[in-house]
Amino acid sequence: MNEETFNLSIRKFLKLVGVSSQREIEHAVARARESGAIKGNETLPAHVTLEMPGLKLSVKFDGEIKLE
Repeated sequence: MNEETFNLSIRKFLKLVGVSSQREIEHAVARARESGAIKGNETLPAHVTLEMPGLKLSVKFDGEIKLE
């Protein structure tokens, strides 16, 4: 195994997940505010599950997104 290749591919994957997730959350919040579904001062629970079937890995991460 090449450690450098391994670490670079993990970083690339995490960057993709981070950037894409942020964009999706921002769009979802904007749509919810426009429709009146939220006021814009909420704290919203968030959950992410990381799965790697080849490693039999499934890990859930819980957090929250504060709008104010």
